[in-house]
Amino acid sequence: MIETARRTLKEIAASIPDTAPGMERQMLIGDLIAKQSPAERSALRKLMDSYLLRMSKLNASDIDLGGYGSSKYVWYRIYGDKKPDKDIGTFTLDECNVLIQSILIERQRLFLYENRSLDLSYTVYEDEKMNRFRSNVYFDLDHLALNMRAINTVIRPYKGLEFHPNVTKVMSLAHTHQGLTLITGITGSGKSTTLDSIIDANNHSVDGHVVIIASPIEYVHKPDRCIIRHREVGRDVLSFKDGAVQALRQDPDIIMIGEMRDPDTIMTALEITDSGHKVFSTLHTASAVETIDRIIGEVPPIEQERVRMRLADTLSCVMSQKLVPTLDGKLTLAKELMVMSPSVRAAIKNNNTGEIYQMMAESSDLGMMTLEQDLKRLYMAKKISLDTAIVTANNKRRFQQIMNLSPVGD
Repeated sequence: MIETARRTLKEIAASIPDTAPGMERQMLIGDLIAKQSPAERSALRKLMDSYLLRMSKLNASDIDLGGYGSSKYVWYRIYGDKKPDKDIGTFTLDECNVLIQSILIERQRLFLYENRSLDLSYTVYEDEKMNRFRSNVYFDLDHLALNMRAINTVIRPYKGLEFHPNVTKVMSLAHTHQGLTLITGITGSGKSTTLDSIIDANNHSVDGHVVIIASPIEYVHKPDRCIIRHREVGRDVLSFKDGAVQALRQDPDIIMIGEMRDPDTIMTALEITDSGHKVFSTLHTASAVETIDRIIGEVPPIEQERVRMRLADTLSCVMSQKLVPTLDGKLTLAKELMVMSPSVRAAIKNNNTGEIYQMMAESSDLGMMTLEQDLKRLYMAKKISLDTAIVTANNKRRFQQIMNLSPVGD
């Protein structure tokens, strides 16, 4: 079947005239795919599916293909390192264009042509197992490129996050019925996985209604003690902001906003939290202090004082995380935790966020910790190397200090 699909792929790519430029070329490819028989389109999808199912065998988190940057290979990220899989063979640029467009429906193609980028979820069924992927299609020098990230089909146990009991109270609807909790970190740091663990813990421990707004929906939760609504941006709702506003009319207890990616969504998240709801979301920031400064800096100067006050009143917790290479070649979670206390709240209101780091370092009894303290814990537990800890630290000088090492520049 794979050989048949490869042959179909080559035939379609060979029929594309060399004279067709950029976007016109992609639209022509879309038309050619639409003219294929259902059996031929199915074969192309199964070819892509075979490369996705290979991820499980390789313990890969991501797959990349297409565009000039891939050098004709299919690439996999395995335990943090991205490498080409030379056992699969190579694809021409047009073969990749065809293969990528073959998994899209017409509406998705039109969106891609207009916006030059498309987020989508993709599912592959293997026997009775459902394998889901978070995907992004984009342009690389007029040709299509694709990244897909495997979505965990098993929730990471909440206990594995090793939260202090006080932090668990903040995360749990049973103990705290309102407040904004933010999970932050760079792309690929496991923010969505952490959020899913928190939602799952609530789902099995308290009666309520959870509305999840994400782009795309990753893990699909099975309702237990909670009704759980999954609303995918672009499919079930037009934007994060729209989903959050609409959720207020749906009688939710918990609202999860997949990402606060723009000022409108940030302001909406603060407003719905202020209305008495428990809200979870993510940001692309590396530390708790940076998170506060980033939110305030996202709005015009005339609005910043008001946002600072509202943030101080609504924020419950900030967890910043990184995935760190372990001594056995895998990855482990390093985290920083800031829980709102009267002193942290006052520091935000008085625009003294520079004082918060020291408050976190000295408030372990409340469940707070700095990233550097957690890296020390991982190193002392012989899970990571000293060099890895130093490289991962946000503030290398402070890490050197708590380890009693000779100071180096940040």
